[in-house]
Amino acid sequence: MLADKTYDADRIRELIQNQGATQNIPSKSNRRRKACFSTRLYRERNLIESFFSKSRHYRRVATR
Repeated sequence: MLADKTYDADRIRELIQNQGATQNIPSKSNRRRKACFSTRLYRERNLIESFFSKSRHYRRVATR
């Protein structure tokens, strides 16, 4: 599961782990123990989000 820092809570991480999924959530700056995190996967997630954002923008233009 790829998520933002917003979802960096112990109970959310626990829920993901209990469901058998792997998590890639960056740790907040105030966390004492930093969790494992892959920057490469996070960059790919950002590319996908940007793509969908752009496609929504062009859809609005095309339907006018």
